Amino acid sequence: MNFPALEEQLSVLMRGVHEVVPQEELAKKIQKSIDTGTALRIKFGVDPTAPDVHFGHTVVMRKLRQFQDLGHQAVLIVGDYTAMIGDPSGRNTTRPRLSHEQVMENAKEYQEQFFKIVKREQTEIHYNGDWFSKMSFQKVTELAGSITVAQMLEREDFKNRYTSGQPISTHEFLYPLMQGYDSIAIKSDIEIGGTDQKFNVLRGRDLQQREGMEPQIGLFMPILLGTDGEQKMSKSLGNYVGVNESADTMFHKIYNIADSLTESWFELLTVKPKSEYDELIKKDILQAKRILALDIVSKYYDSAAAEEAAEREKAVHSGNELPSDTPVVKLPLGNYNLLDLLVSIGAFASKGEARRMIQNNGVRINGNAATNPNDEISTSSEIIVKVGKRKFYRVIS
Repeated sequence: MNFPALEEQLSVLMRGVHEVVPQEELAKKIQKSIDTGTALRIKFGVDPTAPDVHFGHTVVMRKLRQFQDLGHQAVLIVGDYTAMIGDPSGRNTTRPRLSHEQVMENAKEYQEQFFKIVKREQTEIHYNGDWFSKMSFQKVTELAGSITVAQMLEREDFKNRYTSGQPISTHEFLYPLMQGYDSIAIKSDIEIGGTDQKFNVLRGRDLQQREGMEPQIGLFMPILLGTDGEQKMSKSLGNYVGVNESADTMFHKIYNIADSLTESWFELLTVKPKSEYDELIKKDILQAKRILALDIVSKYYDSAAAEEAAEREKAVHSGNELPSDTPVVKLPLGNYNLLDLLVSIGAFASKGEARRMIQNNGVRINGNAATNPNDEISTSSEIIVKVGKRKFYRVIS
């Protein structure tokens, strides 16, 4: 097979990368692939502990797709066995254990979303239960003997839990060894993951060397911050954009990300040249975010859907249209104190929170600014409640 030249491959593959371990071996491995006409095997492992994929997950998936576009082979490891343990990376407590049935159900939906980004026809899929379910206890003890407790406690999350007195279950020590063994089973050349996966990925390298194999390279991508610009993207924190969300919702969330995120989202979620988006960000941040949103939404839908979403977002901001995802809340007919109404429809968790937003001019009722927290609101006709820039509720009786 004819592969692009080394320099061309590196210019694509190194975009947005946080670290390569060991750096000097990447070019050698790619050049060997070119010389022999043999595609590299690029490993990506996922534990389907939940069925949903968000943009944070796609940073690594997009890098996997870039390897495919250059002619290399993606190898997806579905961790049906490792998911039952739960990756302790970044955790301060033991993860709840899932049943095999739960994991397999999640895996079906996860793969459908995965293949929105990665080429299905250029991907091998393996379930690590194929080898772990047959592994003898003798082999398990051999794996466990390949690393010391002291080495395990060098890992930051284990070290933090140990020093703070948080319990660590013995089975959690098996997780990085199992992930490492996956690299032996599928003969990976390169494993890609987020920066939080470094300890696990390097175990694969160690175990391959022990088996006399050419060790894999670890390629690590940055962790994508969520829409708030402060914390790692997470569904539980509500700062995520899901790949299965509607074009309107996706556009809105991207367009309204914290300004500080715009550069990194261009870098990690698009292929636009840095010179192009750098100038755009300096000149007009809102236009930059609009172009960012158009670019990303077009990839998951098409350019027409992205343009329609942009027009709806514009209409929503001008007050001429409600978002397509506006919730409809039904309340019994009657008169309500404004604070009670706002809490009843779920706009706020408490009256105090609602009062503060009113005082900050952040609530509008039927297009008019709410200024008095003690106003009486009748539900005899439909009410449109707007909170902040784009949070709407339709209240009917």
